[in-house]
Amino acid sequence: MGEEVRGPTPKLAMIFQDFALYPWLTALENVELALLHRKDLSKEVRKEIARKYLELVGLSGFEDYYPRELSGGMKQRVAIARALAAQPMVLLMDEPFANLDAITAEGLRAEIYNMVFNEESTVKAIVMVSHNLEEVVELSDKVIILGGRPASIIAEVEVRLPRPRNTRDVEFQDYLDRLYSLLSISLKV
Repeated sequence: MGEEVRGPTPKLAMIFQDFALYPWLTALENVELALLHRKDLSKEVRKEIARKYLELVGLSGFEDYYPRELSGGMKQRVAIARALAAQPMVLLMDEPFANLDAITAEGLRAEIYNMVFNEESTVKAIVMVSHNLEEVVELSDKVIILGGRPASIIAEVEVRLPRPRNTRDVEFQDYLDRLYSLLSISLKV
């Protein structure tokens, strides 16, 4: 948006691979953390917003649970709710589905897709790190392949597929094949 990012800002939110929840806070309190910078909101309004986002990720009724009482998928849902409650312009995701079973990961990808790719969302861009090429093609408009040490850009691929994307579509599979080819070449370099 033409502004240099010089430090923490509510315009950016992060979803970590390892959930990054505070174990001494409940699910509701973990989500409320994203709203602490909002001095214009009362504590009750922050709680109401946090409840809304927990409901959005399917965790109504789990507001008072601590992270140790939640499954891996539920913890990641809390992390997603926290990131989205901040109403960021940019969402940063570091392997957000890597520690989840395939069915839970697929469900969460669909939830993020539905939450972010709608007209009400404040999110204008997502930067996601992932080693799962199917999820990369499913969610990305542009793929940047990094390799080497220090890391450098090996290739950039524009994904020009209509949304929602069908993983069984021939064009989808063509993108997967292209990415696998580029990755195998980069491993040889």
